[in-house]
Amino acid sequence: MSPVNRSIAPSAALRLARKAWRLLYSDSHQCIAAARQAFDSAVRRGDSAAQGWARLTLGFHMIWYDTPEQAKRELDEARRCCVAVADRAGQLLAEVGLARCAWRKGEFQRSLERVLPLRDEGLRVLKHDERGMLLNTIAGCYSELGQSQQAFAYMYQALRESSAAKSHGFDVVLYCNLAHELIQLGDYHQALSYLQEGLERCADLHNARLFSVLSINRVICLTNLERAAEALRDVQHLLQMPADKDGRGVMNAHFETLALAALRAGDIALGDELVQRAGQTLSEASLPDERATLIVARAELQMARGQPEAAGATLTQALHEMSEARKEGLSLRVRCMYFHALAGVHERLGLAPQALAALRLWQALHTQRSLQASVARYQAAALQTELLRLKQEVGAIDARRRSTERARAELEVANQQLKSKIAEVESLQQALRQQATRDFLTGLFNRRQLDNVLPSMLAMARRDQQPLSVVIIDLDHFKTVNDELGHAAGDRLLAEFGAMLAEHSRKSDVACRYGGEEFCLLMPRTQAEAAQRKCLALLKHWSLSCAANAQHKPGAHSFSAGIADSLAMPGDACALLKAADDALLQAKRAGRSRVLVHAGTLDRIG
Repeated sequence: MSPVNRSIAPSAALRLARKAWRLLYSDSHQCIAAARQAFDSAVRRGDSAAQGWARLTLGFHMIWYDTPEQAKRELDEARRCCVAVADRAGQLLAEVGLARCAWRKGEFQRSLERVLPLRDEGLRVLKHDERGMLLNTIAGCYSELGQSQQAFAYMYQALRESSAAKSHGFDVVLYCNLAHELIQLGDYHQALSYLQEGLERCADLHNARLFSVLSINRVICLTNLERAAEALRDVQHLLQMPADKDGRGVMNAHFETLALAALRAGDIALGDELVQRAGQTLSEASLPDERATLIVARAELQMARGQPEAAGATLTQALHEMSEARKEGLSLRVRCMYFHALAGVHERLGLAPQALAALRLWQALHTQRSLQASVARYQAAALQTELLRLKQEVGAIDARRRSTERARAELEVANQQLKSKIAEVESLQQALRQQATRDFLTGLFNRRQLDNVLPSMLAMARRDQQPLSVVIIDLDHFKTVNDELGHAAGDRLLAEFGAMLAEHSRKSDVACRYGGEEFCLLMPRTQAEAAQRKCLALLKHWSLSCAANAQHKPGAHSFSAGIADSLAMPGDACALLKAADDALLQAKRAGRSRVLVHAGTLDRIG
């Protein structure tokens, strides 16, 4: 990242601070050493730009290795320094870090509200993996709020925005987070495959925190696949790493998760020790999932000791806490685990009605979890995964080149070939991005696809002497939704409208997101009056659905639309679009919540 004035060469301290930033994921020890050295030099010389990036690096490092409060203080100072030198990229990344601090404290909605409005500007200003960091933070918020479809959409975009050549270890973070979301949805086999690739890539890095999170997620997968004995190796490895800022970090030690694995593997002594350690490290400020997992681990320990009554009391006493934790962000995965454990304890105690009630709650939650999994589409990650595999091949070849002098020349050739292949894949990725036809938020076709298909549809309609109606729709008072409920609510509303438009369109119709809150509908073999009737039915349906949803009350509970058809309007596709747009403008001026046909089309109808 460069300051606003790019004609001024960066100072030595700023170059060192940027180097520290690039090492954030790949080498935590060198990263922190370089950041501190850059900070000391910047303070001595009064270099605010260098001090800002050094503090930014230290703040992000503290998110994982210290506490959110310590990280927040450092990031606030980093933002102040970046403001002083008009470094907008640094300011945006500081905001991303501050949102992560709120996320670490379990304030997921607050974190999303802080970072989501930065999305569009961040994609313009930030570069490579820094864009990915912004998008990944948004994805993490949606994940913790139980909105897996949005989480996957943003993670995939993070993969697309991150450069293969300049990832510096951020690709491993994305592997880890994709696996975490799959775990939340219960797809443990697919999660294991992502974790394995992440761990293999992590072998080239020096980041204990990242390695530990990947390993903890693997422990969760193996435990839930009834392969807890296989997880014991990871448990022992994790316990050898100190849970402090010199090891894998004081945040989220996950002793409660390791305890469950040990208990289910039959190592009661180790499970007992880990339950005790979890009790000493967790507090009311810990994340809801961690507290609930500890409750289940305590109950399983009591069951292993032959104390089912005590286990029942432990779980029953937590019912109120579980209800409150749900509001704070308790995941479906952990809620399923809790009620499954409660059913098992009641069954052991011979309390059949209570066991059946708990089992029914578990079944309902499990069904809800399965529905989330079916909606979340993550197959689009295949191309990005292939790109990441190529990066791993480059790293593997570099490692072999360093290990033997005899193969140096041969490996250099192979390295150049792989670099060329990465450039080719990146070029393909760019071409695919340009050719993309879908708007990822609504699932409808995008403006580029509209521009591609409208001329050919118009030519076909005129050849066959059939009408082609063009409808442009604008949601009324949409800005009110963003202003009063936030951009996340606005995104959800746009997605809902897009889904309604897709559901009520014919197979021959082409529904597009035109831009912002505007949509376009191409209706072949349809005259304007028929298109008007169709749109009025859509308007009625949308207004009724919004009336049933209190979140839509601030605005966008109706729309205005303009229609033109090809039989009445001469000219090319642009002229047809303009005619529909003019009719839309008339509808808005006439008071909104109405569908008007272009005056030229009305003359033909009359």
